[in-house]
Amino acid sequence: MELTLDDLGVTLSRRRVLDGISVILRPGRVTAILGPNGAGKSTLLRTAAALIAPATGTVRLGDRNVATLDPRERARRIGYLPQNAGVHWNIATSEVVALGRLPHRAPFAAPGQHDLDAVTRAMAATETAHLADRPVNELSGGERARVLLARVLAGEPDWLLADEPLAGLDPRHQFDILDRLQEVARQGRGVAIVLHDLLHAGRVADDVLLLKEGRVLTSGEAAAVMTPDNLRAAFGVEVSVQRNTGGGLVCTPIGRALATA
Repeated sequence: MELTLDDLGVTLSRRRVLDGISVILRPGRVTAILGPNGAGKSTLLRTAAALIAPATGTVRLGDRNVATLDPRERARRIGYLPQNAGVHWNIATSEVVALGRLPHRAPFAAPGQHDLDAVTRAMAATETAHLADRPVNELSGGERARVLLARVLAGEPDWLLADEPLAGLDPRHQFDILDRLQEVARQGRGVAIVLHDLLHAGRVADDVLLLKEGRVLTSGEAAAVMTPDNLRAAFGVEVSVQRNTGGGLVCTPIGRALATA
C-alpha cells in the first residue's frame, strides 16, 4: 500500500516545521529522505508514524487515515525506528527483538512459532543472533543499534520508517543494514529512511524526497532528484554525481558552493 502525505503541515512550539508536504511513497522501493539540518526530516517521519499530529493535512496508508487506525493495527502496519533509540529494561537481547511481535499477539499470550521464527529471521538479518543471551545494556552502541533494527524487522510491518539507522555503525555494518533494507523493499514492503550521507543515499535509494526549510524541494526517482543542481540548492555544496557499475549513484561532496552575484 502506498503511504501518502497530503498537504501535510506540522507546528511545534509555535514554529512551522513542515508546510505543504505532498508526496506519495511507494511500496517495493527504498525512499531516502534528505535535506540539511533543520529541514524537518525527523519530524516528517514521526508524523508519518502518527507520533506527531499534523496541524494540516493527512497521512494515509492506502485509503485509510493513519491517525485513525487502531493502535495495534498501526503498529503492525508501520514499524518506526527512531534515532538514538534506547531500551529502558536491561533484558536479554532476544527479548528486546521479540517485543516487535507484541502487536501480532493477544494480550498476555505466549509467542507462537511464527513469532519465534520472525525473531530468528530478524536477528540473522542483522547479525545479532550471537548476542541473543546478552543483556542489552552490555552491548556496544553499534550492537544495540542493530538489535533495535531487528526489533522492527521482527514485526514484519508493511512500512519500515527509519531515522538515521546507520548512526553508530562501523562501515561494514552500515553496508549490511542498507542491504537488509533493500531486501525488505524487494519483498514488496515500503522503506523510508532519513540519511545524511549522500554516498549511502545514492547507493540505496530508489526514490528521494529532498527537503529544505520544511518544504519539498523536489521528489521522485533518485537519478532525477540527486543532481548537482538540486543538491547544491539543498545543501549549499558542490557534489559530483556519477553512476556506479551496479547502476546506483555515487554522490561525492566536493566543497561549499561558491556564492553567485
